[in-house]
Amino acid sequence: MSPRVLVAMSGGVDSSVAAARLVEQGYDVVGATMKLFCYGDDVPDRPCCSLDSINDARDVAAALGIPHYVLNLEDRFNLHVIQNFVSEYSRGRTPIPCVRCNSFTKFRDLLAHADALDCKYIATGHYAVARAGKLFRGQDRTKDQSYFLWGIDRAVVARMLTPVGELSKSETRAYARRLGLTTADKEESVEICFVPNDDYASVLERHLPADAPALAPGPLVTTSGDVIGEHRGFGRYTIGQRKGLPGGAGAPRYVVAIHPERREVVVGDAAELAGHRVELEEINWLAEPLAAGERCEVQVRYRARGTPAVVVQQEPERLTLALETPVRAITPGQSGVLYGNGGQVLGGGVIG
Repeated sequence: MSPRVLVAMSGGVDSSVAAARLVEQGYDVVGATMKLFCYGDDVPDRPCCSLDSINDARDVAAALGIPHYVLNLEDRFNLHVIQNFVSEYSRGRTPIPCVRCNSFTKFRDLLAHADALDCKYIATGHYAVARAGKLFRGQDRTKDQSYFLWGIDRAVVARMLTPVGELSKSETRAYARRLGLTTADKEESVEICFVPNDDYASVLERHLPADAPALAPGPLVTTSGDVIGEHRGFGRYTIGQRKGLPGGAGAPRYVVAIHPERREVVVGDAAELAGHRVELEEINWLAEPLAAGERCEVQVRYRARGTPAVVVQQEPERLTLALETPVRAITPGQSGVLYGNGGQVLGGGVIG
């Protein structure tokens, strides 16, 4: 019998092609789409995570001749992703919901449903490469999504297939067009799925009381302590932000720190954004843990380049790295992902 695989189908072209390639390779393919939150009028339709995307995934599954299921993960998504999103902004940090979703919702539940359906493997449309129990960057560096996968379990990687990981985006679309899939030319999703019109402050306003510190006015101060204005809530700011700051300094100003206990947003110049160390919390290893003195490459933003680094201190729940060259806007709440030879994902953590 052909090995059975459960494919996470978001309704986009990448996961559609992932399912199609597995069918062509002879796997016994089952499709599953995850309903993650309650869709309402305040969240517009988008290429993934919407009612239309569920229908698109169902149409693709029908075209491929495979069964399709819808998995309701609303409760887990609300607990692990949306509530964490609100909590992190309330602490003056900037979270990455996609990392939380992959780490605590999508892959754990996908694996549980795979077991229930007697599936040997799970598969996704991520641009990353799972091979022999190890995870690597996607072949197309401009689309590489391994940055969002550092938090999944090693047991998941061992059963993971990544059918588009070695393709470019243009190759993926060409493949979908050749098969006549309805998602072939569907636009990409670039916003957070549960945030309407990319307005994340509106999510905070819905979930926090009106007098929450994160939404209350506070001082805008310079790194020397001078008060230069007032902000409308530190939850509306992130490290490296330039928009919405007062001018008149002779040089661009950026948010360089947020002090929630004092409701302060600290601004400075570009040089004050440079960081020479990264401290990571909530460490998850996808390879053997690095020891003090060992080297790796660390990536602190999705679109940033990796930077050579050396481990200064390694603890069970914390990792400190010294950077070979300074990195701009190292932001608490974002992810620091560690890479080794050949683009292997060694692990990662949340920037503290």
